[in-house]
Amino acid sequence: MAINLTSQYLTFTLDESLFALPIDKVREVLELSRITRIPRMPGFLRGVINVRGHAVPVADMRRKFELPESGDTVDTCIIIVDVSVEGEKTTIGALVDAVDEVAELPADAVEPPPRMGLAVDAAFISGMARRKDNFVMILDVDKIFSGEEVAAMSGAGNVSHETEHETEEAVV
Repeated sequence: MAINLTSQYLTFTLDESLFALPIDKVREVLELSRITRIPRMPGFLRGVINVRGHAVPVADMRRKFELPESGDTVDTCIIIVDVSVEGEKTTIGALVDAVDEVAELPADAVEPPPRMGLAVDAAFISGMARRKDNFVMILDVDKIFSGEEVAAMSGAGNVSHETEHETEEAVV
């Protein structure tokens, strides 16, 4: 008797392409809210948001993957993910065009990504699978950001947190 393992993924769209993140890396999905801009941050970083008292940096995934800019819509949302890069663990918000669904993909349906012809860098993709009439690119969230980028984003969260704290003290 063969055991068919399946994994769950959160699927979402960017520039009309379908992507997926392993569900165990996803904390939650939030509606687009006010993003506080932080000066001198990497170009893909939109700023920070407040998630239950914590400043969470928000990466615009269109910018990160060098896809064409698009205005935010009612479907635009932020996926809160846990990232581990070079031993550094942090929480990041990933701004995407729209969240599709939580999908189960059998392990035998996931294939290695092609080496060329992808909308994003193949180093970010752990596999591809067919879902309905589309291919889904499964992202390796731990490979999307470099150690320097994670450090910069962590710094953005600290700057925002200190700013909020100073504001609270001034009001009191």
